[in-house]
Amino acid sequence: MTDLNAGRAPFGSLSDIRIIDLTQMLSGPYGTMMLADHGAQVIKVEPPDGDMTRQAGPYRADDARKVLGGYFQSVDRNKLSVCLDLKTEAGKAALKALVRDADAITENFRAGVMERLGIGWEVLREVNPRLVYGALRGFGDPRTGASPYVNWPAFDPVAQAMGGIMAITGPDADTPTKVGPGVGDIIPGMMLAFGVLAAVHNARRTGAGQFVDVSMVDAVLAVCERMVYQHSVQGIIAGPEGNHHPFLTPFGLLPAADGWIAVAAQQDPVFVALCAAIEAPELAADPRFSTHARRNANRADVLAALGTRTSRFTKIELTQRLGGRIPYGPVLNMGEIATDAHFAARDMLAEVEQPGGEPIRVAGVPIKMTGTPGGVRTRAPLLGEHTRAQLRLAGLSEHEIQTLIDLRAAKALDDPEPDVPSGAPA
Repeated sequence: MTDLNAGRAPFGSLSDIRIIDLTQMLSGPYGTMMLADHGAQVIKVEPPDGDMTRQAGPYRADDARKVLGGYFQSVDRNKLSVCLDLKTEAGKAALKALVRDADAITENFRAGVMERLGIGWEVLREVNPRLVYGALRGFGDPRTGASPYVNWPAFDPVAQAMGGIMAITGPDADTPTKVGPGVGDIIPGMMLAFGVLAAVHNARRTGAGQFVDVSMVDAVLAVCERMVYQHSVQGIIAGPEGNHHPFLTPFGLLPAADGWIAVAAQQDPVFVALCAAIEAPELAADPRFSTHARRNANRADVLAALGTRTSRFTKIELTQRLGGRIPYGPVLNMGEIATDAHFAARDMLAEVEQPGGEPIRVAGVPIKMTGTPGGVRTRAPLLGEHTRAQLRLAGLSEHEIQTLIDLRAAKALDDPEPDVPSGAPA
């Protein structure tokens, strides 16, 4: 049995889980990052030219070698890297050796790629019957439901567009808008992590692995749940609502003198407290705004009136008046987040080693545990950095390992056309 924590100190609640990770770009790696952040040993299996995000940067100006860019450092921290050419028989045999003692394997290629290589789910489960196989694709896998779009490639904007989130996001009813972060990748990645964990839990109870299928488009639709029941219950097709809620008022953004703030003051007593704090008690007394139903009916008027009052104050002044009294928060940019005491106290801006330079800051781990805390423990791996050690642990001979390394070096010189995964840069 492979020692999961060979060469590193164990940590986190998932330190007894081993994941063989073939995913690339953002969607799959984000999900396996979540597992690695809580101690799972994630073996990132990369082709000879590496995950495509290795070349994506951004790089610091003094990083002439372009060793590790910010993108790759961010979502591939805490992982190990093994470099294999899965188009060769030796590479496939090595993957099977890695899978033999693994809890799960994950991939985000288009449907059919792994089958054409001869290492799909049906083959790998013969190697390890308790193996969980996590697949993340734009429109899912035919094993769980054959989409007419199954062969379409999908990146973040495609998932956002077809999953519905763009249709309900935007400044007005006529302007659908892409959400800033790559949620079309990240949300499916989160669901992949959950699905793999659930299936591993079941496999340990029953001894049987299974195929876990996450569609990027399905995952985006799932978080747009409100528009589904609005269509069913009210018979309406929801559209962009700007920066406010369709049936809670006020519930969204208001202007400040130097930016914007967010408030959720839809409850009558909270609305009264908001008006008092911004020196506008007459708004709470206005018969048009005195109840939530009336505020909804006169939403444009109440938001305009509130905005006129809040825009007299800076964000700092509004924080002093509203912070802790009502549901409130200033809209912070990254410069403000970097100096805010909350994120420092919560360890949400973590540093990772950058070979040859100063550490790089990446987002921290949001799930906090008191007994088995996760964390950002190690930088992202160099390409193939752990190939020898991990293949040795998997039982390959030194000759077999050297053959694979030689094949990798030769293949890298050929600059092969990669298989395009699902999940694009944010």
